[in-house]
Amino acid sequence: MKTNRRDFFKKVGAGTLAASIPFASQAHALSSAPKAASDDQFLQIGDNIAIANTDSGKVRGYILKGVFTYLGIPYGADTAGKNRFMAPKKPEPWTDVKPTIWWGNTAPQIMDNRYANVHYSFADHWNYDDVSEDCLRLNVWSNGIADGKKRPVMVWLHGGGFTNGNGIEQDGYHGENFAKNGDIVFVSINHRLGPIGFTDLSSVGGDKYKDSGNVGMLDIIAALNWVKTNISNFGGDPGNVTIMGQSGGGAKVTCTMAMPASEGMVHKGVALSGSMLQANDKEYAQTLGRYVMEEAKLTPATLDQIQEISWREYLDIANRALVRMRKDNPQPGFRGGFGPVADGVHIPKGEFFSETSGHAANMPLMVCTTFHEWNPTRTNAELEKIDKAGVVEQLKGRFGEQSDAIYAAYAKDFPNASPADLWAMILSNRQGAINTSTAKSSQSAPVYLAWFGWEPNLYDGRMKAFHCIDICFWYQNTDRMYTHTGGGARPRALSDKMSSALLAFMKTGNPNGGGLPNWPAYQVANGETMILDDTCQVKNKPDANGLAAFMA
Repeated sequence: MKTNRRDFFKKVGAGTLAASIPFASQAHALSSAPKAASDDQFLQIGDNIAIANTDSGKVRGYILKGVFTYLGIPYGADTAGKNRFMAPKKPEPWTDVKPTIWWGNTAPQIMDNRYANVHYSFADHWNYDDVSEDCLRLNVWSNGIADGKKRPVMVWLHGGGFTNGNGIEQDGYHGENFAKNGDIVFVSINHRLGPIGFTDLSSVGGDKYKDSGNVGMLDIIAALNWVKTNISNFGGDPGNVTIMGQSGGGAKVTCTMAMPASEGMVHKGVALSGSMLQANDKEYAQTLGRYVMEEAKLTPATLDQIQEISWREYLDIANRALVRMRKDNPQPGFRGGFGPVADGVHIPKGEFFSETSGHAANMPLMVCTTFHEWNPTRTNAELEKIDKAGVVEQLKGRFGEQSDAIYAAYAKDFPNASPADLWAMILSNRQGAINTSTAKSSQSAPVYLAWFGWEPNLYDGRMKAFHCIDICFWYQNTDRMYTHTGGGARPRALSDKMSSALLAFMKTGNPNGGGLPNWPAYQVANGETMILDDTCQVKNKPDANGLAAFMA
């Protein structure tokens, strides 16, 4: 993974066994087992195949293995030039049938050395296409179009912090299998990122730039508006939309749920390996915007020239301004940078989910992290030999004098774990997930908490339950994402259980009904956590001693 994704997780990251009583009436278990081999043609593409209506014009996709597939549908206009830093606009209508058979452009981001580490490139199999400000595109997978059915809708918000990524960055993001087997409509989107999506110029540019600090999140709202208007043409139910994301995407999920504009368009959320409970302070964001203007050698009178700079040059300017900002205005922990702004208009000030009423209070939430998100031994076999003293010494740079007590607390929770495993678990602690689940548990809709511990037999076992590994399990892509799982029956068995639980949650707001044990809603008193592994089980506060040590 890229270090910026790691930095983001730090920035926002936000055992008694329970009974095992599945509610089998709520959902049917999905199966990702390979179907019988067939020599029949499984791709259909042509002039009159897979044509669907949108409010901007007709689109043509293709049918693959029975799944209607549309890639790169415009949901917004080009954001370059006069549209840069502006709220998204609808795309210009078209009269011809638009071919939508390839991914949309990746949002502007620094691509230098993206594939430099061969091990990460192999394992994560990054997928990037052309980079452009004409990036407001989405992808759709569905079993049927305009057939009168109201399938649950999944909208995937990609990871990469608020800086990197795209809707098909990893093979695990692919929507075909879950759409086909779960009979849902799967949507993934690209949107503005980093300084292009989150530079707050409102204090130096006036009313024209009033939305500039949050246009990346407003793009997500625009995509959800597209879903509300058009998804019935693709067999989906606009009244049953679940948003799901991982890492930075998980933070986008909780932020979107809190945005007033999401009311009536988002009904459930799933946040994996990342969440946020508070956006950047407005004054901080505006100061950073002023630094950007000064780094670009502009003034309020000449600020409009900032829309004419090439996006690549602008990213360099903005990142130099950020270095200055962090020097002059250090933030506690890892907060700050280019991300959503608590402007009190688009994104509320204060902590998300703190209100017991309001639209977000009625949205059920699932939260999941992995055991070894930031496993330091993944690409260094020698580190597997580390002992307790070595781990404590490594931890001191981050936790200081608490390091020994934290290590001892985790060793008490997990007495059979090696020092290397404990090191990874401490660095990957669940504080952010617990904080988010605790905040959400005060509202009327339930929150369900999971912890993914399944480890692949790859790289001599060093990969462990790393950041991103669980995505392909939820979406029945363990064979497609074989560089994370190894493929085959073992990961597929867990994937069938997890995807069934996700489908049940999409349908009812409750994940029970598939192959997992009974999954109770999270409550602060017990800290109910579904452990996802070859054998799944619910434990109450499985890392209670470790988490308590952070607070000591």
